[in-house]
Amino acid sequence: MASLETLQQLVPQVRRDILRMVHQVNSGHPGGSLGCTEFFVTLYNHIMEYSSHFDMDGKNEDVFFLSNGHISPVFYSTLARSGFFPIEELTTFRKLDSRLQGHPTTHEGLPGVRIASGSLGQGMSVAIGAAETKKLNEDTNLVYSLHGDGELQEGQNWEAIMYAGAKGIDNLISTIDYNKQQIDGSTDDVLPLGDLRSKLEAFGWVVIDIEKGNDIKSIITGLDAAKAASGKQKPVAILLHTVMGNGVDFMMYTHAWHGKAPNDEQLTSGLAQNEETLGDY
Repeated sequence: MASLETLQQLVPQVRRDILRMVHQVNSGHPGGSLGCTEFFVTLYNHIMEYSSHFDMDGKNEDVFFLSNGHISPVFYSTLARSGFFPIEELTTFRKLDSRLQGHPTTHEGLPGVRIASGSLGQGMSVAIGAAETKKLNEDTNLVYSLHGDGELQEGQNWEAIMYAGAKGIDNLISTIDYNKQQIDGSTDDVLPLGDLRSKLEAFGWVVIDIEKGNDIKSIITGLDAAKAASGKQKPVAILLHTVMGNGVDFMMYTHAWHGKAPNDEQLTSGLAQNEETLGDY
């Protein structure tokens, strides 16, 4: 379990990785990746219990599923910085024959990736299946998943949410990146999500808000509360209130950087706002 100081050192380094990865191929999704950096760093380095030797089964360890797979830059950086594969491999992001495709895939066997997550709306179903498998195997570890708020406009999510509540899938903690932005604008403008807390509770879920979703201490408190609420006949949802593009001033609070790469000048500015702490790749 990493200390708060270590987590705080890792966050700007992951942001630098994200910016450099997307810039070098002029392609990728920096906005949501930056917004979820603190969450990923905390989850993988302070909360989850997992083996240093990755295998697809994930028996007797916590497992994670990324549903909104387009934020792969933060996922890849976190996995590399957590020892799943060499940090230098980040230089291959989105290149031909790379294991680090724009959306995570499984056919190349990248450690840490258990599902291909390009099509939105499917991750909840997979996470529920993994949670039920753990119960059948008498495995007491937890299943974690992450979803975009705009992704909840996909109907499959609500079938899965209804199922998890009805069947008491209580070893599942699903986090929603609640930045209220998506590719074409704000979620309120595209398709309002309404009162997510009330909706999830109506489906039989325990709901925990992390109002400061870019604050490590708040994330730790929220995830600890989610773990304490698990095992009580209800699935747990976290509403993680983040800022899209967090940590890079010109990318914050706007959907414009959902899937746009910074140019050379913007990269320099973004890197300058995030001091190198552990060494670039």
